[in-house]
Amino acid sequence: MTTENEEKDTLQTSSAVPPRHRLQQLPTSGEKSLKVRNILNLVFMLGALIGIILYFALPSPTVGIIVILAAMVFKIIECVIRFIH
Repeated sequence: MTTENEEKDTLQTSSAVPPRHRLQQLPTSGEKSLKVRNILNLVFMLGALIGIILYFALPSPTVGIIVILAAMVFKIIECVIRFIH
């Protein structure tokens, strides 16, 4: 009786695959879109920061608003890529 249990335990432990953490490996198909999304996010953040500085630094806030709206276009593109993939 104990030999059957030992055989079952041996089979269960030898066929068990350790779980893979979700951050260990990036998927190869989404790796390119992830790089593009990161670049678009960087452009958005820099554009928004520059827009805020221009908004408060210049006497007319119109230029700052236009820069912020242009930066938002990059964020919208990033969101579309995220939803597609």
